[in-house]
Amino acid sequence: MLQLLKNYISKRTDLSQKDIEVICNYFVSQKTSRNQVLINYYDVCYQYFFINKGCIRLYTINKEGIETSRYFAFESMFCTALPSFIDQKPACEYLQTIEASELLVISRDDFYKLVDRYPEFNNIYREILELGFITAQKRIYGFQGFDALEKVQWLIKNQPNLLLRVSNKMAASYLGISPSTLSRVKKML
Repeated sequence: MLQLLKNYISKRTDLSQKDIEVICNYFVSQKTSRNQVLINYYDVCYQYFFINKGCIRLYTINKEGIETSRYFAFESMFCTALPSFIDQKPACEYLQTIEASELLVISRDDFYKLVDRYPEFNNIYREILELGFITAQKRIYGFQGFDALEKVQWLIKNQPNLLLRVSNKMAASYLGISPSTLSRVKKML
């Protein structure tokens, strides 16, 4: 169950196999069902998740009950409700597995112990933060002025797994378009 995480760390660091084993031993295996909520809106996030198998979605629900997907993570990716994880305040969003998933979970305290103990692990954390920021910025600023077709084309280019693994309703909410518009655009491609 730890092999994917070991590979992830090995590709990004020069850590010895012994150090990688030490790091991986901080992670605990967790199997989840489809649509299992890992973090609720008012929860404070105390865990970071590495995805062995499955998909995690971050989303919000507005006053009218409409869900807006903010982020999707797939195999070999880390995911958490990051603002809550960092500042230890309520998440104000939901973290949910949308497929039956196999996760590796590390506590916040242990995660930061590893960040402090291993500069290489700190570099992985920084890479996660930077890539997340860049993806969010590209999505936000790239979508300004995009029509529905351009949004879907952007998604195919930048996050091709998403349309293959996520329902039209969730993908549409991520793109800021209606599910019927997404269906119509997909037929055009």
